[in-house]
Amino acid sequence: MGRATDRRGVLRIDLDAAADGRGPVRRPDSLAVEEPLEIRVGPAGPGRRRPLAVTMRTPGDDLDLAIGFLLTEGLIRSTDDVQTAQLCAGAETPNTYNVVDVVLAPGVPEPTTDPSRNFYTTSSCGVCGKASIDAVRTRSLFPVAADPLTVPAALLAELPDRLRAGQRGFDRTGGLHAAGLFTPTGELVVLREDVGRHNAVDKVIGWAVRERRLPLAGHLLLVSGRASFELTQKAWMAGVPLLAAVSAPSTLAAELADEAGMTLVGFLRGNTMNVYARPERVTI
Repeated sequence: MGRATDRRGVLRIDLDAAADGRGPVRRPDSLAVEEPLEIRVGPAGPGRRRPLAVTMRTPGDDLDLAIGFLLTEGLIRSTDDVQTAQLCAGAETPNTYNVVDVVLAPGVPEPTTDPSRNFYTTSSCGVCGKASIDAVRTRSLFPVAADPLTVPAALLAELPDRLRAGQRGFDRTGGLHAAGLFTPTGELVVLREDVGRHNAVDKVIGWAVRERRLPLAGHLLLVSGRASFELTQKAWMAGVPLLAAVSAPSTLAAELADEAGMTLVGFLRGNTMNVYARPERVTI
């Protein structure tokens, strides 16, 4: 539900054309949609669930986004912890259904919030609002260090093109990140796009939760941007043994990958790549 792209009139300036005496032209352009999504969580019963988080995201796959967020933040452990999850009406006119209401299964603790764990997020960085790294350093249930996955470097080098081929939103806007889950043989299992890198990953993981595929042992996750601490943590929480990125990792991402026993690959471009943690899983 919701639109991923929108059209807007722009003034196109081309300096080469201007040098030939041609002026700017007005034309339509496609933009990636960015809208807030409020995630409400609580037990069944009368009354509204409490707002837990607001994230700026591209509409689409919102239920997967909410479920993936709850899983990667350590608030649920599986789809059995969720009784229902549904889009519901917000306060906007016309209504854009920018609210997901999650009812927890009986016996699942209701999440608590405090000033050190501020869940307001932006499309560019999911953990910027949290007061400290300690507040987000959750522990995964899945021991990825023992995962026997190995992937040929030559196969890894092919995956960015396979990911890019599935990025229909990026084709129209140039403004959407992507996350793709692959098998060890390079088969694309699921791909999600979003204006936020962390949202794209949560959408993939939320899909896996709802499909009862966790842990994602023997799989690898490829992201179209850089590998941050948060994306590494999300991959660990889902049991992913190998995270690859077309751009750079951060120091915290590399340290967390070491701690988790996860393979971390960065600068995956063309026929070159850097392996920052657990290099034995990448074979030549």
